[in-house]
Amino acid sequence: MKNISDRIRGIFHLNDSPNKLAAASAVGVFIAFSPTIGLHTISCLVLAWMFRLSKLVVFTTATIVNNPWTMVPLYGFCLWFGIKITGSMIETPDIAWQSLTFSSAYHILRPYLWPFVAGTVVAGAIAAILSYFFIYWAVVRYRREEDSERPG
Repeated sequence: MKNISDRIRGIFHLNDSPNKLAAASAVGVFIAFSPTIGLHTISCLVLAWMFRLSKLVVFTTATIVNNPWTMVPLYGFCLWFGIKITGSMIETPDIAWQSLTFSSAYHILRPYLWPFVAGTVVAGAIAAILSYFFIYWAVVRYRREEDSERPG
């Protein structure tokens, strides 16, 4: 936790405006939720470049939200949420792990694709919007407190 709070404090010290820092964090959160598993790093770099945001902030936020410790609960929630919002009537499949092939995995998992994508996109958009306002508020407050503590 100390490492995460140090990273966040480091972000607050960057020379970008609170608006740009909050936007970069929101993009990072959205990428963390995105269904493009395995392409998050490339997505961070491309979107940060496209929107002229800090690559460091986008990448740091994405890795704080989606990492090996949070990936299964995050995507599990998104799949559950996607099933609820799409109205899918999917049940847990019985998987014969011994005879599982790429082709059979595709047929088993295909019904989950649309709910997974819908769940990650909607949950990611909601989380990104909430994180924008929270990070904006936190940066402004942190900088105001830091300025009031300086002698001058």
